[in-house]
Amino acid sequence: MGKLRWILILLLAVLVGYIWYEPTFDPESLRGAKVVVTGCSSGIGEQMAYHYARFGARVLITARREGRLKEVVAKMKDLGAQEAIYVAGDMGEPEDCERTIKTAEEKFGGLDYLVINHASLSTLKKKNKSPFWDGDMDMLHDEVTVNYYSYIRLASLALPLLHKTNGSLVILGSMAGKIASPFSTFYAGTKHALDGFFTSLRQELVMQDINVSITYCVIGLIDTELPAQFRQLFGFLMDIPAAPASDCAMAIIRGGAARQREIYYPWRDAWVATKLRTIVPQFFESLTRGIYPPLLEKSPIFIGEEN
Repeated sequence: MGKLRWILILLLAVLVGYIWYEPTFDPESLRGAKVVVTGCSSGIGEQMAYHYARFGARVLITARREGRLKEVVAKMKDLGAQEAIYVAGDMGEPEDCERTIKTAEEKFGGLDYLVINHASLSTLKKKNKSPFWDGDMDMLHDEVTVNYYSYIRLASLALPLLHKTNGSLVILGSMAGKIASPFSTFYAGTKHALDGFFTSLRQELVMQDINVSITYCVIGLIDTELPAQFRQLFGFLMDIPAAPASDCAMAIIRGGAARQREIYYPWRDAWVATKLRTIVPQFFESLTRGIYPPLLEKSPIFIGEEN
């Protein structure tokens, strides 16, 4: 019993240390840093653009809505960005990915950070779409193109530039990339794939002595368009507070600058839930499944009404 007690004490100490540990973050390290952030017309991406601006970085932002990008860039300049530019484009299109990285190379002369944040919400916006997997391969192709292929394409285009600066890749993942819940087949599939791909790539870079860090971000419920769409379609998450997008954006920036392997935000949701899922997967999944049936009965999709 004596040895077991000391083992438990050691494990508890490690857990407490993990909870309270904060990596070293020097805001001055971002002054003049050359940064590309995708998905910046709203939500977490927009807030990251503003934070990088306050730190005095040189930032290129992307999204499809050019009008919003112009507004965000104007605010970034007011906040102190050394340089703020945009590329309007759809990251699901290979030529737009190429144009984004090429513009950063031409305008900045290199790259220190690539933060890949964009996502497709097409499955949530399709009217009267069944929440169950129904074999819709066209929709799956659209989701994979934007939420998976484009991440790999952007990272591959940027790696030669990041190699020269010992830079950093920051990949916006999700709890859905660690925990697969019902009605998330499209989204969870791409997020799990991103985790697998970039975890493997991280090891390959180490083996090649390439000093480019990869930070995978496990993001929980944030006050952005995604939970708003879930609320509209399924009527759930109403009583669960969403974390502010600005705070999430800062956690991502700190984690990338500190070259962390993974970050979990908010910690209470993302880290605890993913670890519990690992320890007792069947129990956790049964709890998850139990949440949905009564909520589906109130869903406009489930009862066949048009949104």
